[in-house]
Amino acid sequence: MNYTSIDFQLVVDIFLLLLIGIGPKIALVPFLDLTKAMDDASKGRVSRKMLTTAGAVALILTGLGELLSRLLHFSTGSLSIAGGIVLVIIAINMVLGSETSARASEDTDPMRLAVFPLAVPYLLSPAGIVALITLSSEADSAAVFAVVLGVLAVVLALDVVVFRWANRVSEHLDASRMLVTEKVFGVLLSALAVQLVLNGLDSVGVIELGSH
Repeated sequence: MNYTSIDFQLVVDIFLLLLIGIGPKIALVPFLDLTKAMDDASKGRVSRKMLTTAGAVALILTGLGELLSRLLHFSTGSLSIAGGIVLVIIAINMVLGSETSARASEDTDPMRLAVFPLAVPYLLSPAGIVALITLSSEADSAAVFAVVLGVLAVVLALDVVVFRWANRVSEHLDASRMLVTEKVFGVLLSALAVQLVLNGLDSVGVIELGSH
């Protein structure tokens, strides 16, 4: 992707990257599961903590992504491979399922759940971390960087709308349908995880992907 000049396609590409990486789709079902026994006030506190934590981390990664990659001596290719590996673990857990989330909701402080696992790695997923650091490292102008921040703000605003809606209608959502949705998303995320690994291997020269 070309991060040197701004056009409509660049904005759409950045939006899709960030929607996948810090959009509501991965976190929504775990959020509903972990907060189903909470009262409305507690649900509101958890969602606010989750959103503010994920948003703050995303802004830090956007601002310091290039510096972090230089200080820690990793390439965007190696980051993509690492992100893909972590994401495939999350995807497998989503597909196979477990009672871990149910036990966590009973045994753990809700504010801790809001930070982990809801804010990171569900809302701000490994794909989002890869995308933000890559965008930060490869944006070649202040204008492109400003576009990244603007699109990030739009995606975070979408998250706020979705989770406020979820808080209001969570009692009326069909649990079985939400479970099926989680399984489908898990399979799709596993495909994304594999693609991240392949992109990383291509970037570091281990393999050569064909043209798309």
